[in-house]
Amino acid sequence: METQQEPTRKIVGKSVRGYSLVGRLVLFLTLAVVGSAADLWTKEAVFRWRGLPGDSPRWWLIESYVGVETAVNIGALFGMGAGFGFFFAIASIFAAIGVGSWLFIFGGARSLWLTIAMGLVMGGIVGNLYDRLGLWYQDGMPEEWKSGVRDWILLTYGDYTWPNFNIADSLLVVGAGMLAWYSFTLQPPVATPATQPSDRPQREDAAS
Repeated sequence: METQQEPTRKIVGKSVRGYSLVGRLVLFLTLAVVGSAADLWTKEAVFRWRGLPGDSPRWWLIESYVGVETAVNIGALFGMGAGFGFFFAIASIFAAIGVGSWLFIFGGARSLWLTIAMGLVMGGIVGNLYDRLGLWYQDGMPEEWKSGVRDWILLTYGDYTWPNFNIADSLLVVGAGMLAWYSFTLQPPVATPATQPSDRPQREDAAS
């Protein structure tokens, strides 16, 4: 007996099954919440342990390579754009809105890879936005710190010191890397037309 085949979508030669929008939303929010919580908790814990910048000497996990040193970044990622903290806070809010819209209004959540990448990016955005809005700031601190981001991870090699960073920065870099990988190596799902009836006459099953 002849059976009608279901239309399928294909990506790189493999069929793509349907996905749950609710499931993707839960995954996205989980990554964003856990990522931002990890960032904020570590910043609070490290600054309580080591104090404000200059209060304590560097603490080494791996001598002269990996350590802990508190710093306040009044610029963007890895210290770029110093002095524009308020602008970066506004840009972060628009970026967060854009990420959510792209995934759940314009269909980006069809891709599991993109959902994970954007969940990491959102976690980084929220973690640093908290600081940029001055929610950690206390009276008596330098005025420019109101829109500054707390950093604490230190990497050095010889005479070179990488700008201090935090968990949120790491999430942003990993998410951006995943987006770049997707752009260069993965293809979006392409719908294929439903199977058309063959022009050749169908052979009837032989009578038993």
